[in-house]
Amino acid sequence: MKGVDAVANILKQEGVDFIGCIPFNTLVEAAAVAGVRPIIFRQERVGVNAADGFSRVTNGQRTGVFTMQAQAGAENGFPGVAQAYADSVPILLLPASDRRSRMGVRPTFSPTRSYQEVTKWVDQINLVERVPEMMRRAFSHLRTGRPSPVMLELPSDVMASELDEGISHYVPVKPRRTEGDPQDVAEAAKAVLAARRPVIHAGQGILYAQAWEELRELAELLQAPVMTTLAGKSAFPEDHPLSIGTGGMTTTGPVVHFLREADLVFGIGCSFNMTIYGVNIPPGKVMVHSTNDESDINKDYHADYAIIGDAKLVLKQLLQEIRAQAGTAGRRNKEEPVREIKAVKDEWMKEWMPKLTSEEVPINPYRVIWDLMQAVDRRQTIVTHDSGSPRDQMSPFYEAISPRGFIGWGKSTQLGYGLGLAMGARLAAPEKLAVSVMGDAAFGMVGLDLETAVREGIPTLTIVLNNSRMGIYGPDAFPVAREHYGAGRLSGNYAEVAQAMGGYNERIEKPEEIIPAIRRGSQVVASGQPALLEIITKHEGAFSYKTR
Repeated sequence: MKGVDAVANILKQEGVDFIGCIPFNTLVEAAAVAGVRPIIFRQERVGVNAADGFSRVTNGQRTGVFTMQAQAGAENGFPGVAQAYADSVPILLLPASDRRSRMGVRPTFSPTRSYQEVTKWVDQINLVERVPEMMRRAFSHLRTGRPSPVMLELPSDVMASELDEGISHYVPVKPRRTEGDPQDVAEAAKAVLAARRPVIHAGQGILYAQAWEELRELAELLQAPVMTTLAGKSAFPEDHPLSIGTGGMTTTGPVVHFLREADLVFGIGCSFNMTIYGVNIPPGKVMVHSTNDESDINKDYHADYAIIGDAKLVLKQLLQEIRAQAGTAGRRNKEEPVREIKAVKDEWMKEWMPKLTSEEVPINPYRVIWDLMQAVDRRQTIVTHDSGSPRDQMSPFYEAISPRGFIGWGKSTQLGYGLGLAMGARLAAPEKLAVSVMGDAAFGMVGLDLETAVREGIPTLTIVLNNSRMGIYGPDAFPVAREHYGAGRLSGNYAEVAQAMGGYNERIEKPEEIIPAIRRGSQVVASGQPALLEIITKHEGAFSYKTR
């Protein structure tokens, strides 16, 4: 068989469902022959985003894959890979490249060199005999340690070479996980039990490890408030009495209150990045940090206690150790934390309910978020936001109640990312409604890939918040450019764009129309057709506890 056929057969053995692509690549045909569905996107970035959404929703148990054609295709895929790297998402990239004799000859583009800063591991298959070995290495990196993009470059002459079937034997890679050091677990448990006001800070590692039940059990045993990172949103049900919400560039009143009052913060499955896209921990706290990536320990915060290991296994160890040290009853005074959380949350929500239920025209975007929650079955829905205002408005107020019911992202913030994520989410969970909420600027970046959703039968619901401007920039941003040249203003009828692409569409201008339109759009999606709702909104400059 040829090298490219061996790659395709290995993908099939590894349980790959589909391979996103732009068609000028020999792997596309080889994958189809092997029984792996090729999905042709209009641009590489959206295809990479879809692979990303697929891997997230499957919690890395199945791998999103994208292959690019040589040169321009490999160049165009960079933004999507960079975003996945920033958000720690395991996707496999298989860029084609020119024959080996052209390597290093300008202007030949080298994925191996160019992608080093945005992948966990990147290499090139330089001999056809190495196809099984290199694919095994790639999947080993994908299924161990910190989830991240992995790339394997496929030179055209290597892919066209013949591989002796006798040496092409391949055994699929099994995931490997590690427990924490028992001594580290015992010390951390003692510190957590000694704390008067602990807060649990849960990250995306909970989702990848599928450790949400252990997290809930620990929170209830300790009676500790639980916050999630933006990427970890949905790891803990936000209707639970111990939930204080999500910390991102904007956050909730309870997160601000309880982080300020905490004497100990226990981070589990998180990186504890000090970033403008997350809530930074106030000084003076005892820090307990558990992660599967040793490079996160003591990176931005000094860890008083550290545990390196898989979130699910570590939580099981901690539960056992805490019960051994404190008994099965856990911490005392179980009613007081719940009362305090409710009081703080009620006070915060009282301030925001006028916007969340606003009757304003143009429509207040917070009303859209509130009505979206009322219009869908959140246990059967996967919602994602786009960057900028949709992210900052949604993350505090959209209440996620089931694992991966919300895809939060944002350590890099590329406009238009949410459309591909929703498509990947639908491919991973076809029984669920996948919803992308984006602004008009974001839709302008990627909107034509709505045709991909129509053509490929990937029904998603896209909600475009159209305020005819780049909404994240306030009225004082670049005043001269705005006044004299119209900078920041946008125009367009996006519902008509969706219609031209073959999707169902509605344009909504009154608040009372929101819920019926979302329900109609959801029914259309259930029938197999993508839908777009363009909602005409006002510019809303107020945000809940914006961190910058």
